[in-house]
Amino acid sequence: MAMDEVVNEAQNAELIKELKQEPINELDQFVKYLSAERNLSPNSVDGYTRDVRQFLKFIEATGKRIQDVDHRTIRTYLGFLQKQNYSRRSTARKLSSVRAFFSFRQHHKGIEKNPTEIISAPKLEKKLPNFLQEDAVDLLLEAPDQSTPYGVRDKAMLEMLYATGIRVSELVGLGLDSIDYGALEVRVFGKGRKERIVPVHSAAAEMVRTYIKDARKALVKKRDPKKGATTALFVNYRGERLTTHGVRLIMNKYVREVGLSRGITPHAIRHSFATHLLEAGADLRYVQELLGHVDLSSTQVYTHLSKARLRDIYMRSHPRA
Repeated sequence: MAMDEVVNEAQNAELIKELKQEPINELDQFVKYLSAERNLSPNSVDGYTRDVRQFLKFIEATGKRIQDVDHRTIRTYLGFLQKQNYSRRSTARKLSSVRAFFSFRQHHKGIEKNPTEIISAPKLEKKLPNFLQEDAVDLLLEAPDQSTPYGVRDKAMLEMLYATGIRVSELVGLGLDSIDYGALEVRVFGKGRKERIVPVHSAAAEMVRTYIKDARKALVKKRDPKKGATTALFVNYRGERLTTHGVRLIMNKYVREVGLSRGITPHAIRHSFATHLLEAGADLRYVQELLGHVDLSSTQVYTHLSKARLRDIYMRSHPRA
């Protein structure tokens, strides 16, 4: 078992503590199901574990057993979350986790009904994602100092994010064999380890090649020899695979340097990628495939974004507007 898997199991075991024996067993089995059968990422499993543990502690405090939970219990729990000042988004996420837990019990434990079935999630306001105008993207991509190994790495990372629209978690998951330089394609593993092939333009691919040839070699020299070689494409100052947190810190540095607003994250580059493609006339379903969205509605938010921008251009440009 890899070290990060051992650490993650230990963290999940810690989260499960303090529950009575029956809920511990139920939650432990659910966590194993999420990891082994649904193949969720460690971060996702951790989120489900925290949410379901909180719910189980709530019903334990009310003197109920899991088999006694019905839709009224769920409504009472949602009321409790509201009184604790959880946002609608957090409440919706917690309900989703509890729903998944009872769905697991329904299919693996033989319970007749999922008590969350008739419960509606809180309505959320549709939040338009942050994105950058094309000139701002250019500023960001040119920010790294390419006279240093770190700058070459950062330039290659930013180019890859904007060229492909991949998630930051997908970026750090890339290996040395992930890019087909002949076909100009990137093999990406998205949510649930689902594989997809994403095109990449030649300039971005060439930048990555330059990084591998020189900068990456310099960075992996700092790796602890006891750990052996790494196949990670993007590595940190210790020669180890970059984390999503590491990428965010790097991005924040360049956002500050070029004077962009503080809300710009690596995900904003993904939003910019999708928005710019749609504004240039790309088909919505094509963009959906590139982003790895299962549901088209996840991609449709970018059409609203583009319409808002078009209206803004119209209001600023039309003589009578």
